[in-house]
Amino acid sequence: MSDDAKWLQRAVDLAAQNVADGGGPFGAVVVSADGELLADGQNRVTRDLDPTAHAEVTAIRAACLRISDFSLVGATLYASCEPCPMCLASALWSRVDRIVYTADRHQAEVGGFDDRAFYDLFNSPSISWQAPKVEHVPTLTSNHPFEAWQANAARTDY
Repeated sequence: MSDDAKWLQRAVDLAAQNVADGGGPFGAVVVSADGELLADGQNRVTRDLDPTAHAEVTAIRAACLRISDFSLVGATLYASCEPCPMCLASALWSRVDRIVYTADRHQAEVGGFDDRAFYDLFNSPSISWQAPKVEHVPTLTSNHPFEAWQANAARTDY
């Protein structure tokens, strides 16, 4: 069995166990560049009443805590299903090198999840979205946080 197949199977097993435990059908693992399991995650949306607690996000959070760094450069994120746009963005922000998944957005849709609808939404200009309405309202102070950031010599760049 290849390493990819091994880690994908672990993600699928986590997803199936989560369903048995009353959670959503999603699991994920983060593996370091040298093949070490850094963390795993399961969908905790309904359990924790947290719409951001997707399996990939919980795995990324746990992996970052484990290595005491917000960067997962060199790591691979394995997911039981194609990451939704939020999870994909989280993976990008974490700087993982690879994302490997097994089920896709179409299978998730058949399973009752609307990931594909979000992908479709993000392919259209935000001005045309029905909900949520996204509005840009410039203010005189909108750049102050960025100016403070740039002036902070002790900042940690990311």
